[in-house]
This record gives sequence, C-alpha cells and structure tokens, in this order.
Amino acid sequence: MSPSRREAAFLKIPIHREGVPFIAIFVAVNAGLLWLSAILGALFLPLTLWCLAFFRDPERTPPPGENLIVSPADGVLLPIVESTPPEELELGSGPRKRLSIFMNVFDVHVNRVPISGEIIALSYRPGRFFNASFDKASVHNERMAARLRPSGSLDPAADLAVVQIAGLIARRIVCDLKVGDRVTGGARYGMIRFGSRLDVYLPQSARIVIKEGSVTKAGVTVLAELQG
Repeated sequence: MSPSRREAAFLKIPIHREGVPFIAIFVAVNAGLLWLSAILGALFLPLTLWCLAFFRDPERTPPPGENLIVSPADGVLLPIVESTPPEELELGSGPRKRLSIFMNVFDVHVNRVPISGEIIALSYRPGRFFNASFDKASVHNERMAARLRPSGSLDPAADLAVVQIAGLIARRIVCDLKVGDRVTGGARYGMIRFGSRLDVYLPQSARIVIKEGSVTKAGVTVLAELQG
C-alpha cells in the first residue's frame, strides 16, 4: 500500500494519510458521546462518517494515451476562461485557457497529476480564503502552483500549470511534488482540506475535449489533448 494511503479495515475504505488524525478525533468524540448517551452518539455519527468519506482515496485507472491531460480533481468544471497563469511560474504574461474544477465537501479531495512529465517549478503563495467557486479565488486565495513539462517535450511553450487553491473553509494545501520530479499522469500528488479548487492552465497546443459544467473524476476524466 502506498505510504500516502491507509485502510480503514473495519469498512475496507482506503483513506489518505492526512485523514488519519482527523478520523481518530471524530471516532474518539463519537465514542465519548455514545458512552454518555446513545442519542448523542447517534446524532454525531453522520459527522464521523462524513469525515471518513472526505478522506477516502479510491484507486483510479487513467485512460490510455500519452497526450491526454486528465482532471487533477473530482468536482465540477467551472466556466472555461482565458487567464494569465501565476506569474511565479514564469509561463509568460499571455492568457491561456484555464480549466477550473470546484470540489465541494462531499467530493474525493485527493489531487492527481494531469499528465506525465517533469516538474519544472513549484511556488507556494499565501492569500485570502474566498469561496473557491468565485473567479477571484484564482488570483487572491492561498495557492500552490506547479509547472509541468510533458514527457518527450523540450519546448517550454508546451508546459502547463496546475494550481491548488484553498477555499472558504480550506486551511491546508498538501503537495508532495518536488522540482525535478518525474511524474506519471493520474498519480496522486496531494490534497486540500476542506473544500477547494484546482486550476489547469493549458498550453496553446492543447485541444479542450470537455464542456463546462461537466462532472470530473481525478486521474480519469480527460480535459484536453496535446496536439502535435
């Protein structure tokens, strides 16, 4: 089993390591309430089950194809816009197609690499905590941005950006990437607690194959395809 995952043996639910302390706290509180009162324990149980579900980490099989850009997150695709990528990644000041995926508190929150390649740059920036569904969240909210060069490419113009953005109640961004890492499309690389958003800034050579409003699955749903 991956070191980033654990298994809740009693329910056979794979969970992310970030969830272990939270689930332990919820279970302990639930047990204490149940000891005090069966009614209190029953009332708190849905919250304990929600916490367990929030940190679930199911296996995913990416679709075949080297040039496919897959969704880095479960959620809903917000309106597709043209926007300048985070300046700290040095991708230029020209606008790119931005695909934003909004995750609510019931979605799987484990994030996955959108395409195989090499991590060229990483940059964390503190910020605000606007609702992640708002367009201004991409600019003002706390974020962790990664620049990724697809496998087989030597052209910086082919690089794409994937940005983890904290939301209204999210207070921790987890990113396991390091500059120079060789990554595989669909592989786990982090998560955000609790409710958040991921932006993908596409290179000009990408053709979008998904419609806004679509429901996405991390590592599975194809967002775009590199051309050439």
